[in-house]
Amino acid sequence: MPSSSYRILDHVPSFSRVLLLSSILRLVLIVYSEWHDAHSVVKYTDVDYRVFGDAARFVLHPSPDNHAVGLLASYFDIGSPYTRATYRYTPLLAALLAPNEWLHPSFGKLLFAGCDILAGLLMYELLVTFIIPSASPTQAEKDTTNRDSGSADGSTQRLATLLVSVHLLNPLVFTISTRGSSESVLSLFVLATLYYTLRNRWDVSAVLLGLSTHWKIYPFIYGVSCLGVIGSHGAGGSPRNSLFQTVVNRRTLRFGLISAMTFVVLGLAMYALWGQPFLDESYLYHLTRLDHRHNFSPYFYLVYLTYPTASSGPEAVLWKRLLRSPLTSFVPQMTLALGSGLLFGRRREDLVFAWFVQTFVFVVFNKVCTSQYFLWYTLFLPLLVPRLSMTTRRALTLGAVWIGTQALWLSEAYKLEFLGQNVFFGLWVRGLVYVVGNCWVLAGIMHAYS
Repeated sequence: MPSSSYRILDHVPSFSRVLLLSSILRLVLIVYSEWHDAHSVVKYTDVDYRVFGDAARFVLHPSPDNHAVGLLASYFDIGSPYTRATYRYTPLLAALLAPNEWLHPSFGKLLFAGCDILAGLLMYELLVTFIIPSASPTQAEKDTTNRDSGSADGSTQRLATLLVSVHLLNPLVFTISTRGSSESVLSLFVLATLYYTLRNRWDVSAVLLGLSTHWKIYPFIYGVSCLGVIGSHGAGGSPRNSLFQTVVNRRTLRFGLISAMTFVVLGLAMYALWGQPFLDESYLYHLTRLDHRHNFSPYFYLVYLTYPTASSGPEAVLWKRLLRSPLTSFVPQMTLALGSGLLFGRRREDLVFAWFVQTFVFVVFNKVCTSQYFLWYTLFLPLLVPRLSMTTRRALTLGAVWIGTQALWLSEAYKLEFLGQNVFFGLWVRGLVYVVGNCWVLAGIMHAYS
């Protein structure tokens, strides 16, 4: 990037001030949400937050129609979070929000906002300790070093502060957490996994990866790139090892075993208390899910046209059954997500890039895709920017295409959602434009990575 792009670094406030501003902003929005929800028909609080709160209440207040059904449930006087329809998350989330019942209904929002701030702290530590020092020296650092008023360390801290502030002060980030979405908890788990991975604390990283996958299934894709790094740089290992030698060796098996055991132990504990509803709602539902409601996914229109009804029977033609199967969409998605992890996950320094690419293609080609999912890959952007080499004009073009394809889709979705117009086909076409545009943006970022 040109040195003019870094002049703003001289005006960046301290990181503590950014944290203070970010915290105050979130507190104000949480207080405002209480007032807004009490005075408006259109609520600020996300409907999912009400689902979380109801699930926590059901856990705390068992009844004859609401009780845990696991093998060990008889030893505990607890209800089931799955008594609440549409609760399809780990019971740990409902347990975390138990203080909503006996402390304050906004406790969960404060918890999620706090996870946002902790994620910002982890980002800053990752940038200052690992990412910026490992990147090629920027012109800004060279200029700062040559001035009596600063040092390279000061430039690194200011750049890290700027990048973290872009995340913490991102409206998409702070509105989602203050509206009551739990995405910030998973973001914190993922960043913690990355932090210990870059520190070569592979056992801790494996435990955190297992925890992240228990919380929401998609982070398992990061395990592939982790195995690539471990295998490529193990004792006596070389980046030129064959794929099999890289992925399957003593060190990778240890990492995989610890991660898998963490996931299994957590799952068994949840199953022992809440039984089959835990498996059905937390995991199996997402494998067989058919969502005919409009979303960014290129599959939504096909699902809409073939969505089963009460009167529809089983499809006799094999290729039509395969086409309608919710598992079919996993083929291109997993091929791209796991394949990119194997391709780019060979060096520890490239893990941020590998995880970003994996998450990006996972989201774009997911069978259900909403704006909330964008947080999964934008989480890595502040950590990736120091390794990108592109002009300001190029960066603005990529950003304009990313935002523009969403705006194009949303303008058509408005006609369907609020005007009741039958624009399903047009919306699907715009969804395809969104997919192509996002692939072009991803290609541009990959080309700029150094």
